[in-house]
Amino acid sequence: MQPSSREIERIITDSLAEDIGNGDITSNALIDIGTEVELSFITREDIVLCGLPVVYRVFDKLDAAIAKSGNYKDGEKVAAGESLLKVQGDARSILAGERVALNLLQHMSGIATLTRKYVEQISHTKAKILDTRKTMPGLREIEKYAVRMGGGQNHRMRLDDGILIKDNHISICGSVEEALRRARVSIPVSVKIEIECETRQQVEEALAGGADMLLLDNMKPALLKEIVEMVAGRVPLEASGKVNLQTVREIAETGVDYISVGAITHSAPNADIGLDMVF
Repeated sequence: MQPSSREIERIITDSLAEDIGNGDITSNALIDIGTEVELSFITREDIVLCGLPVVYRVFDKLDAAIAKSGNYKDGEKVAAGESLLKVQGDARSILAGERVALNLLQHMSGIATLTRKYVEQISHTKAKILDTRKTMPGLREIEKYAVRMGGGQNHRMRLDDGILIKDNHISICGSVEEALRRARVSIPVSVKIEIECETRQQVEEALAGGADMLLLDNMKPALLKEIVEMVAGRVPLEASGKVNLQTVREIAETGVDYISVGAITHSAPNADIGLDMVF
């Protein structure tokens, strides 16, 4: 599922306005009106491609006559040196959209590429990689789309997507038991409740209180394995906290169902992609 067209439109409109301002004075000074060019987006490293719907819309918005072509789809692995797509048309229009198109393509492909690395690290287990709400303000929907293209799954998009009781909620309520009680009397019975647990005791309280899913925060693999055995499949288990490419495999091998990784959105490096002339 692609990001909504309305959200893509908002991001592109804001980004172009931010970058272009009152016009590209450099291109307008140097390039004759009507000059046509062909340029190619080329990846300089192995990546998982993501962001084509956004790039296409950038150029459509600037000039509907710009032709676009490519041999790859979002979610595909592409080797260094390959052309991701080509654009052909008015030089001024293409250069006006160059930076925005590259910024978004590099960012989304970076997220998809990093996500795929996590997914591949745990492919021998049942665990699935989840994202978090640790996203760049204003870019959440396209970042979570990039996670999906990398083979991960989405957690909540917004706070209204589900009940997730975290440590601060528990502290304010006084206990796991009281937090769950308040949640149950306040929401429809069809709404699932996930609660964060930091200790074995909290896990026991959460199970007794009828939680539908447990978020096991900052637990060492040995404790995670104990809890997996204790819960015995009664509810899904999500591990979180200080997860990286060096630790994710051991966490997955404990038997948890999900591993949430903030780094795939908040710390993914941009993919190295350039836009070069085709001669």
